[in-house]
Amino acid sequence: DLDEAVRAACAGDAGAFGTVYRAVQPPLLRYLSSLVGQDAPDVGSETWLQATRDLHRFSGDGQAFRGWVVTIGRHRALDHLRAAGRRPSDPVEPGLMPEQGTRDLTWEGAQESTSTGRALALIQRLPPDQAEAVLLRVVVGLDAPTAARVLGKRSGAVRTAASRGLARLEQLPEVRPEEPGGSVPDPAALKQMR
Repeated sequence: DLDEAVRAACAGDAGAFGTVYRAVQPPLLRYLSSLVGQDAPDVGSETWLQATRDLHRFSGDGQAFRGWVVTIGRHRALDHLRAAGRRPSDPVEPGLMPEQGTRDLTWEGAQESTSTGRALALIQRLPPDQAEAVLLRVVVGLDAPTAARVLGKRSGAVRTAASRGLARLEQLPEVRPEEPGGSVPDPAALKQMR
C-alpha cells in the first residue's frame, strides 16, 4: 500500500522509500518527458534529489505524495526549460521513452514503451492546458484536487480540461482500435478515463 510506504519512508525507512520510488517514478518520467523530452531522466533525478532533501517536511498519504513529487518535478522541468531557453516540449519519439526502472526490456515491454510514446505524442497535440490535465489525471494518476494543486488551478478547471482533452483525443484519426490488442488507444477506453 502506497500510503503505508509513504509514512514509513517519511520515518526514515529506506526500503519503504524504494517502494515509493518504484511506484511514483514511471508515471513521473512519462510526465516529465512530455515537458522536457529526452532530458526527463536528468530532471527526474533532480526531482528525487529535492524530494529526499525535503522529505522530512512532507505529510500526507500516497496520493498527496504523488502530487508533491510531480509538483517538484514540474518546477524542476520549468527551471530546466528556462535555463535551456526553450519552450515545452520537444516531442519524444515513440520507443524512446525513458524505461520504467530496472524492468527487463522484453517484447511486451518494448511494445508498451512504443505505445506509451505514441500516446504521449498524441497528447502533445492537445492545447497545453488540456495536455497537462490529461497527463496528470490519466498518465500520472492524480485525482482532480491533487492535479489542481500541481497546476495552481481549481479542480473543476482541471476536470474540464482533462475531459475536453480526452474528447479531442477521441476525434483524432489516429485514435481508433486497429485490432484486439492493438497499440492505438481505443476510444471507449478514453471515455472510461474521464
